[in-house]
Amino acid sequence: MLLATAQACFAEFRAGIAVRVVTPDPLLAVSGGMGPSRPAAQKAGELTVRALVLSDRETTIAIVSADFLGFPAALGNRVRGKIKGIRPENILIGATHTHSAPDAYGFPDGKGGTAADLKYLDSVCGRMAEAIDEALAHARPASLKIGSGEAKGKIAYNYYAERLYDPRCHVIQCLGADGKPIATLVNYAIHPEIIGSARGICSPDLIGPLYERLQEKGGGIGIFMNSAQGGMVTADNRRPDNKEARDWDECVRIGNLLADEALRLVEKAPEQKSPKIVSHARTLTFPVDSPDFRAVLAASPLNLGPKDGTQVSTQFNLLNLGNAQILTIPGEALPNIGFYLKRHMRGEHNLLFGLCNDAYGYILTRVDWRSFKAYDYVSRTCLGEQTGEILIEAALKFVAESPAPEKLK
Repeated sequence: MLLATAQACFAEFRAGIAVRVVTPDPLLAVSGGMGPSRPAAQKAGELTVRALVLSDRETTIAIVSADFLGFPAALGNRVRGKIKGIRPENILIGATHTHSAPDAYGFPDGKGGTAADLKYLDSVCGRMAEAIDEALAHARPASLKIGSGEAKGKIAYNYYAERLYDPRCHVIQCLGADGKPIATLVNYAIHPEIIGSARGICSPDLIGPLYERLQEKGGGIGIFMNSAQGGMVTADNRRPDNKEARDWDECVRIGNLLADEALRLVEKAPEQKSPKIVSHARTLTFPVDSPDFRAVLAASPLNLGPKDGTQVSTQFNLLNLGNAQILTIPGEALPNIGFYLKRHMRGEHNLLFGLCNDAYGYILTRVDWRSFKAYDYVSRTCLGEQTGEILIEAALKFVAESPAPEKLK
């Protein structure tokens, strides 16, 4: 009788997670941004795609993370089209933003072509769909713990202004009916570019060790969703000699530290036994003023958007999960935008899933765009002067017009 009562308590909420390795074999050139890719001669860790499926009695969602610089909607929509058990708009697909994975955009290589391997990218979409289907099929009664707080230690910093970044880490942990973690989602703003594309190493960078540490420490299977890490919130791999550590050992150091901090932050969070899921999706449209982005849209074989390059549209999600609220961002928002949006969201925990559903470069406010010499690169790789304003206005409206998350009693 007691067992039946315990199982009934978990009946309204279920969770499942699945992983697929997508490291290319043989290795492909790796991309760190616009421009030519770099040939890869070795690997450090494995590239993966990971799908976390959550459901209550009314709604099922999938949160998907992929070890790429970005994962455009042109690929994400292929994945959504393969899934029968979840509404397409409830599938949120984000990129970890490693700078050591194959090109998933089709960036011009300066020679009239691109380094994007279309057969490989199609196989990644297939494996991602497999992971979602497996996670859905194996979802089991679960509860949630959600924790937030500052991640302590030497993890990230802002390359342009050392302290201008968000040190908060948000953690969503799914527990089975036995109380043991099924999965731990880490949401934190950081560029996983310790190794970088210049070394010609295929790698998930610090995210690989993060996952290994989470599992080793009893956190179940890990999944990472980036946050507002634009301009330029990067891994703090600075050494005392004013040089940077750019090796796998440093990936392990930072990945382990971030995992340990995530587990610390969620350890004492209250258990939410029947969290409610509310998922909304809208379409967000941006004009394209950047010549660089217009060149990518015109040249990419992936059909990233209209070939005339005048505007792009993408999926925009607002998700309530228990007492947390989650907003997706289709690119790399600068930290000031991230702070502002979180401040106006309505959850007890407010999360931003950056580089989610699309990856349209840096997102700046108009007062930052092309205002500082240090921002020349981030301005050039931003869709245009109004990108940040459009995102902020749409996000505030979305939040205001949607129900607030539940509060814990």
